Amino acid sequence: MASAYVPEVLPPVLNSSAELPALFDGTIRLYTSYSCPFAQRVWITRNYKGLQDKIKLVPINLQDRPAWYKEKVYPGNKVPALEHNGKVIGESLDLIKYVDTNFEGPSLFPTDTAKKQFGEELLSYVDTFVGAVFSSFKSDPVKAAEAQFDYLENALKKFDDGPFFLGQFSLVDIAYIPFVERFHIYLSEVVKYDIAAGRPKVAAWIEELNKTDAYKVTKTDPKELVEFYKKRFLEQQ
Repeated sequence: MASAYVPEVLPPVLNSSAELPALFDGTIRLYTSYSCPFAQRVWITRNYKGLQDKIKLVPINLQDRPAWYKEKVYPGNKVPALEHNGKVIGESLDLIKYVDTNFEGPSLFPTDTAKKQFGEELLSYVDTFVGAVFSSFKSDPVKAAEAQFDYLENALKKFDDGPFFLGQFSLVDIAYIPFVERFHIYLSEVVKYDIAAGRPKVAAWIEELNKTDAYKVTKTDPKELVEFYKKRFLEQQ
């Protein structure tokens, strides 16, 4: 099913001087960060389902976050968090499922038994994938990360009715792409390693996602990303 994406003007980022929104006034709010891959997952899900008017973005400056965010909104003090039905819930993988289940718009998980089972398997593996690639940045990225991108290539071969993990676009693609986006940029720029080279399924998957409006508008600035990761992984060694 096609995305229900509609364009929007993004709201400004809130820092420590920002005022607390009127909590629990019936507004559905997604507390997010424009640069956070975990929050990006929920942002993409919201966009794809056409919920721009229903779920309001509240972007937080993670380097200068308002004190009220931890005190009044979400004690975990992380993004993403969703304010809905008088409560605030967090954790990105839980939230993408929650948004898909509790709001109208195109469904993002298949009903087919084999696809559901493989989808759950891939969602269960995503933290392992992300952790392994991040760990590789401190050692030999090419050698250590190669197995993870081979895993993606093989997973993308499972179904042949579309370029995505479950054939059609789903929560699985949403769970992986924010991190693959960042790994692709960083490894290409800093290590001169192209994760899509020799992996035609990965290359086609990335190409197709880059045509998807719901995702395109959430992409991070490549230059900012490379500088951030260089400081995080290279200057600490």
